[in-house]
Amino acid sequence: MTVATDNLLCTFAKDVLEGLSRKPKKLSSKYFYDDTGSGIFQEIMEMPEYYLTDCELEILQQQSGALHYALQYQEGFNIIELGAGDGAKTKEFLSYLVRQKVDITYVPVDISVKALEILEQDLSKEMRSLDIHPLAGDYFEVLEGYDFGNKPALFLFLGSNIGNYEQPEAIGLLKMIRNYMRSGDQLLIGFDLKKNPFTILNAYNDPHGITYRFNMNLLARMNRELGANFAIEQFDFYPFYDPRSGEVRSHLFSKIDQEVWIDSLGQYFHFQKNELIYTELSKKYGLEEIEHLAKQSGFVHKEHFLDSRNYFSDSLWVKE
Repeated sequence: MTVATDNLLCTFAKDVLEGLSRKPKKLSSKYFYDDTGSGIFQEIMEMPEYYLTDCELEILQQQSGALHYALQYQEGFNIIELGAGDGAKTKEFLSYLVRQKVDITYVPVDISVKALEILEQDLSKEMRSLDIHPLAGDYFEVLEGYDFGNKPALFLFLGSNIGNYEQPEAIGLLKMIRNYMRSGDQLLIGFDLKKNPFTILNAYNDPHGITYRFNMNLLARMNRELGANFAIEQFDFYPFYDPRSGEVRSHLFSKIDQEVWIDSLGQYFHFQKNELIYTELSKKYGLEEIEHLAKQSGFVHKEHFLDSRNYFSDSLWVKE
């Protein structure tokens, strides 16, 4: 086991101890994305009910030229993608830039080493001239000390990832991203927009059971990595959506009154029948909310790039 892996496990164990000791119980959604969870999330993105992927893909397929024009970078630039995953949507923008012979360096950042390896292999085959520098780990740990050179940067935070954060946390995260940017650098950030409540709920409670597996993998991961003995079949998954706030909140819950032992923590945790474990927020935004969030975070909003159904926005902000 490497020092980095050992530290990650220690952090995981510490966060689980803190979360399961709370009332109500809570587990961080960032722990969904081990290699197994990242694989299941790829399945989610391919579901017909999960409109987010197709909407953002459409934006980058059809509006890459408009996005490049809006950047107003006269020469080459860096593209730093936070949470790159498989990079399927970003490939559309990268492909456009390569065809235009724009001098770009692509820096995908992701916690999953496996996802980055696959991404680098795919891009190296499809765009041999593309300069790629993948970084594995926590966004800010791996960016610390990274040499961006003299070129300006476009940071990407796509896929509605910002919707996973409570408002104060979202502002804090965006300010942290801003701290790594220089004056004139820009941020393209994905937002899922408010729409028909049933459309949203179906994306987070699919009939195929994929979202269920994604959530249950969090329990399985604790079994694998922390020596827990969660009986997966004795838990279930429940999401709900509030159209007024735009918040989808996801939970696991215990079907029975039970005790779970976590070996790495050396203790039992009691779960009452029907007790909830809060796991994830997926907030949906209005366009005015997005512009207000930019201002609160110290950015200047430049432009919204919307899909044809107005379901999703990739919004461009600049650090002045």
